[in-house]
Amino acid sequence: VRDEVIRKRLLIDGDGAGDDRRINLLVKSFIKWCNSGSQEEGYSQYQRMLSTLSQCEFSMGKTLLVYDMNLREMENYEKIYKEIECSIAGAHEKIAECKKQILQAKRIRKNRQEYDALAKVIQHHPDRHETLKELEALGKELEHLSHIKESVEDKLELRRKQFHVLLSTIHELQQTLENDDKLSEVDEAQESTMEADPKP
Repeated sequence: VRDEVIRKRLLIDGDGAGDDRRINLLVKSFIKWCNSGSQEEGYSQYQRMLSTLSQCEFSMGKTLLVYDMNLREMENYEKIYKEIECSIAGAHEKIAECKKQILQAKRIRKNRQEYDALAKVIQHHPDRHETLKELEALGKELEHLSHIKESVEDKLELRRKQFHVLLSTIHELQQTLENDDKLSEVDEAQESTMEADPKP
């Protein structure tokens, strides 16, 4: 029932400020003032009309103030809306930048992990200075072994030549001994022949 009464008042009174009722009262007061018989009654109706006009002007001023306030609120809301839009756009940019920084941080972390793995592998091997020293020592040792090899090869070649000379000497000696044996056999044969032949 209460809601129905409020709804009817709103339908009759517009925005509920009582303007229609005041206008109706003003018209009635104006009619009574026109039809007033005595001066006191006319003055009383006149004061009522002024009071009603003052109320209407006050209501109108109040309505204008509310209207101006609503306009300012709308402007303020639009400003806030734009600021919110700018904030949202800035937040999106910051999010995109943060994503880039996260990707970069992941790449840096991956590179660091790879570097650490390589560093651990490198630590198991000697450094460049020690490696150069070892290479230099190995080079000297290789050079020394090369000299030893050349010396051994020279000795081997000398022994080969000496052995060849020895073999040649043995062969010549053997040939001489064989020739000596043949000469001895010839001498013995001649002696035998001489012994067998009678002397004249």
